[in-house]
Amino acid sequence: MRVLVVWCPDWSVVAGLADAELSPQLPAAVLARNLVEVCNLPARAAGVRRGMRRRDAQARCPELVLLHVNPERDARTFEPVLAAVEAVRPGIAPLRPGLLALRAPGRYYGGEPHAAALLAQTLVEAGVVDVRIGIADDVFTAEQAARRAEPQDHVVVPPGGSAPYLRTLPVEALLADPEATEMVSLLQRLGLRTLGELAQLPGPDVSHRFGAYGLEVWRRARGEAAGLLATRTPPPELACEVGFEPPLDSAEAVTFSVRTTAERFVAGLAARQQVATAVRVEVECEGERGESVLVSARSWLHPRHFSARDLVDRVHWQIQGQTQGSVRSRRSVAAISEPITRVRFVPEVAEPAADHAEPLWGGGASELVARGMARVQAMLGYDAVVVPVLQGGRSPAARQATVPWGERPTGLRPLDRPWPGSLPGPAPARVFAVPLAAEVRDRRGGTVCLDGRGAVTGEPATVLLPDVGWQPVEAWAGPWPVDESWWEAGAAASPAASPAARFQVVGIDGRAWLLRCRDATWELEAAYD
Repeated sequence: MRVLVVWCPDWSVVAGLADAELSPQLPAAVLARNLVEVCNLPARAAGVRRGMRRRDAQARCPELVLLHVNPERDARTFEPVLAAVEAVRPGIAPLRPGLLALRAPGRYYGGEPHAAALLAQTLVEAGVVDVRIGIADDVFTAEQAARRAEPQDHVVVPPGGSAPYLRTLPVEALLADPEATEMVSLLQRLGLRTLGELAQLPGPDVSHRFGAYGLEVWRRARGEAAGLLATRTPPPELACEVGFEPPLDSAEAVTFSVRTTAERFVAGLAARQQVATAVRVEVECEGERGESVLVSARSWLHPRHFSARDLVDRVHWQIQGQTQGSVRSRRSVAAISEPITRVRFVPEVAEPAADHAEPLWGGGASELVARGMARVQAMLGYDAVVVPVLQGGRSPAARQATVPWGERPTGLRPLDRPWPGSLPGPAPARVFAVPLAAEVRDRRGGTVCLDGRGAVTGEPATVLLPDVGWQPVEAWAGPWPVDESWWEAGAAASPAASPAARFQVVGIDGRAWLLRCRDATWELEAAYD
């Protein structure tokens, strides 16, 4: 069996730029744990590389677009690519977003080069700018061939030529597998530079030294990897649509007419024990030549899952909002000014229904809150309604983040890190977006500040706070030094380079505050209940 591998380079960056509706020509990188995980060609041309720290990447390329890692986004964006390939050759095996394999359909299309050219043309017409194809006897060799092909081109390894083709490749070729990082480092330390040198080692010795995974890599280097593919069954068509003849010119008429379609959409998911947490609503109008033209497309998110009533409401809000010009969302296409001919529901995220079972005592107020938030989101825009989430950080403000209502948070700093210099608990109940001016004085009336070693020059006795006035200090704790971002360019000349520290202060009335001192200047950062 011959294997054909389709590789779309830098797919995480492609998906991130497409989701943000940015030009694919911009230099961009996907970050994970503050390190560059994937970067595109314009970023590499500016000197950005995988594994580079964020600040180093931005120093090399100041206009670099930073994207957060999001596997769900990558898989969702890659689904149209899988569908386009399945239309030409069913029985594909998705390896990961940006990479798929299938049995090479050489004979049917007049040869393997012709089949590869047809697939490349199909994907380019589907909007994939950079696609590369490799054909060989096994998946690993075909993937390596695809990675060495030119854009919109292919490399065909002759039958039985996997071992000679792989012999000259460097061991860094194994890094295409995320699990091979440690093994590649070990091979380099052992003095093995090419896959041919690895293939010459005795199999029992490789198994004893590297284990089962090392033995599998050894077989790949010898061109003996299994060529079997775990092909997927094409997903069922879950989208539902309804056409209007004659076209409807009012939001109320469209809302009434889509109710049955919304119920059919939800029932179709329920029959497969699934629910939709993200649905794309598409609205079409009649064009100048009588054809249907897409005039509105928006992705709606739900904190739990969509019911038929929720879908009907979203259709009404979307049509009414765009007709009145009140929807300001990057997911909108154009204003609706013509009678509507078609409405379509497309599930973007479908999850098992068991994960969204009703609570014991029902939804109650949470359902009303969700409907209200979605209504406000429809009026103000997708990014205008956000909810707070907790992330890792040292200061109370750094631990706060916001995400659009209904969307899962991604790219947050982990909470399980030590975060040296962070404040001890309990956390403050109220954090000010902009720190407020304050003063702290000792018993002699002098301003308390920090000396060159970061120690206080006097014991805090009174504190001046906004809307409170002067308040005697009952107790205080600190200082906790603030030593951040000193490594950034220009930090030595910045005022932030001077010694700073945070203090917890309790007033005589029992109220507590979090203060920060730098150069005898005090600021109120947060308050405790």
